[in-house]
Amino acid sequence: MVNEIAQKFSEIYNQKPTVFRSPGRVNLIGEHTDYNNGFVLPAAINKEIFFAIAPNNTNTFRAYSFNLEERAEFDLANVQPSDIGWANYLLGVIAQLQKANYQVKGFDLVFGGNIPIGAGLSSSAAVECGLAFGLNETFGFNIEKLTLVKMAQKAEHEYAGVMCGIMDQFASMYGKQNHAIKLDCRSLEYEYYNLAMQDYRIVLCDTQVKHSLASSEYNTRRKECEAGVAILQKYYPEVQSLRDVKLDMLAQHQQEFDPVVYRRCTYVVSENNRVEAACADLEKGDMKSFGDRMYASHAGLQHDYEVSCPELDFLVEQARQSHAVLGARMMGGGFGGCTINLVKVNALDEFVAQMEKAYQQEFSVQLKTYIAEIVDGSSFVK
Repeated sequence: MVNEIAQKFSEIYNQKPTVFRSPGRVNLIGEHTDYNNGFVLPAAINKEIFFAIAPNNTNTFRAYSFNLEERAEFDLANVQPSDIGWANYLLGVIAQLQKANYQVKGFDLVFGGNIPIGAGLSSSAAVECGLAFGLNETFGFNIEKLTLVKMAQKAEHEYAGVMCGIMDQFASMYGKQNHAIKLDCRSLEYEYYNLAMQDYRIVLCDTQVKHSLASSEYNTRRKECEAGVAILQKYYPEVQSLRDVKLDMLAQHQQEFDPVVYRRCTYVVSENNRVEAACADLEKGDMKSFGDRMYASHAGLQHDYEVSCPELDFLVEQARQSHAVLGARMMGGGFGGCTINLVKVNALDEFVAQMEKAYQQEFSVQLKTYIAEIVDGSSFVK
């Protein structure tokens, strides 16, 4: 695909580009903890977006979407949100660079990739990070990576209208081959943990459903978490977010909580604890315990945080019955998207066939599966 994108660039713009790449991501454990200033454990995967870029000596940004076969061009003197959905992820990045007083000169772009859209693998973050990385290199801005990550996140907030946390862009930019990243979403300190993946692979099972609850329930969960923090602050002034809460604090004041808010807070505090414990498992190379924590994470998301759905629960239950699976859970915002599964290499085909058959029988839908390798973050290709 890299060669096809570079070739397409030469055909359209009649010059040779420089090619960059930026990956999608999975999150191994640590769901709905990011906006509570907690811990997450993502990794960059080999589902990627590629960017062929070259300056064009004008004041115009010309873009071609390889996957959609659509062209667009924009005046760099007047960057604003567009009616063209895919262009906004790119324009948002340019706007952030301009806001920080970097002079983005005219350039041509062909971009495309193999990240499945709608599967919760953060194709949008890959687009934002890839363009930010590519323009930084092309024009020699010398912007440090963390600043690029923050610009990419802001691009999503301001041009795509999605108030995402920072995990997706961070994982896309900072990914490291065969490693997961433990990210502290409050301080943005991070640490790499070796994933002992010789005998296992990450398999994603895509439900292909997106229940309409997702966005409204997301906002409700945020409010429920904030309500819990407000109660505890009366007794513990040091509590700024659920990140600062211990399970015994919750237990001590349970009678003051609405039962639903109590369950939400219990889940988030427990999930933060699970991320810490899962990282200790990786240090010991104990993948069995790591897998058990994935199942526990799903149970919390299903029963306490209530962001799962029948399709996700069915897939996790099926995975649990397979001798080849160490752990499985829903991944992402919930109400659809993918489950993430740790599967023995020598049983991959058997696992995929079993899951496809069971899902077809239960929901009359052809399950999509993706096998993911852990790769480096945004980089130069050629």
